[in-house]
Amino acid sequence: MTAINVIKGSGIPLRGNDIDTDRIIPARFLKCVTFEGLGEYAFADDIEGLKVNGKIHPFRAPEYAKGSILVSNQNFGCGSSREHAPQALKRWGIRVIIAESYSEIFFGNCVALGIPCYRVDHATAEKIIAWIEANPNGELETSVENRTLKFGNETIALSLSDGPRGQFLDGSWSARAALMANAAKVEETASKLPYMQFLA
Repeated sequence: MTAINVIKGSGIPLRGNDIDTDRIIPARFLKCVTFEGLGEYAFADDIEGLKVNGKIHPFRAPEYAKGSILVSNQNFGCGSSREHAPQALKRWGIRVIIAESYSEIFFGNCVALGIPCYRVDHATAEKIIAWIEANPNGELETSVENRTLKFGNETIALSLSDGPRGQFLDGSWSARAALMANAAKVEETASKLPYMQFLA
């Protein structure tokens, strides 16, 4: 199983509250058979809406093209519970999210994909966003173990509850990996089930 701890990368600032899953990945892209290629359509409608007004969305701005640490504001990932939203973000290249708060289901879906979602207060979120905007190629470094973010000459505390923190550190965030690691036990248990005997 793969443990997740220190993640380094440049940032991508996404100002705004209540950025919901419909905006992260519009409904028309949910017809996909697999999640592959979904990242290409992240924030598709927001991107087009800004383009009409001569503006560029952070997910299309060249200076943030390699961003892997997303920073936003309150209630990120609210709305419908579609797992396509964190899948799209992951496939776009996002490895960490820092925001003021999250939808509970979105947060859980991110944990299941190995994406740490840290919490900070409003002033801290704005400070990080402003730093990224001023330093689009600057490196940020997050640590699950220490629950910290390093950027510039600063190290600040991040909030991550003990449950998901432990899952990231011991690799149990990946249900598939945990299942495969215990495949022999699964097969042994299955062989003792009456309906499995019938299928055999």
